[in-house]
Amino acid sequence: MAQGVLDRAVFAPRNADMARRYGEGSVSAEDFCNFYVATLAGRSLTEWQPWCQRFLTDLIAPLIPASAHALVESHRPQGHRLVLTTATNRVLTALTAQHLGIADLLATEVEVNAANRRCTGRPRGTLNLRDGKVTRLRAWLAEQGLAASRLGGAVLHTDSVNDMPLLRAVGQPVVVDPDARLLLEAQARHWPVLRLDRGRPARA
Repeated sequence: MAQGVLDRAVFAPRNADMARRYGEGSVSAEDFCNFYVATLAGRSLTEWQPWCQRFLTDLIAPLIPASAHALVESHRPQGHRLVLTTATNRVLTALTAQHLGIADLLATEVEVNAANRRCTGRPRGTLNLRDGKVTRLRAWLAEQGLAASRLGGAVLHTDSVNDMPLLRAVGQPVVVDPDARLLLEAQARHWPVLRLDRGRPARA
């Protein structure tokens, strides 16, 4: 919107409504993923690359506090394999995963036209939201030659009630700066609740 690619008058209220419904956990996986993937239509992945780099540098990286980086890094000495799993599409999140030093990314996939290599504006495959996250993670484990039972020892950090299916699937659920509904669930289930220190600047 800031760069004029999307019409602010049209997109901003729709985006705000989508964010509200996502926060409430009331939006369908199809509506959420279709809405954001549709914004990519008409350009190739190569054309989107510089836009995504600016998005990471100018907007996303400054929002990630040092405490979040420290939380990610705390798992490496334990020998944990790090996976970023997100409902947001791969085009927008690949650079964020790289920024965090996470090699394995599960995200909503984007359909690309085979003839002109441009994004069609439609998602591809299983949507990586709610139950879809569990399905995709189990499929990823199988691809890696790992048993699905490994989820029993997995640690999951999330802030969203939309991740309840995945929280129930792992052995060590942890909620971080949770939304209101997730906080209630965490308290009822006695899950650990972390609060990030957002007073420290993000790492360059």
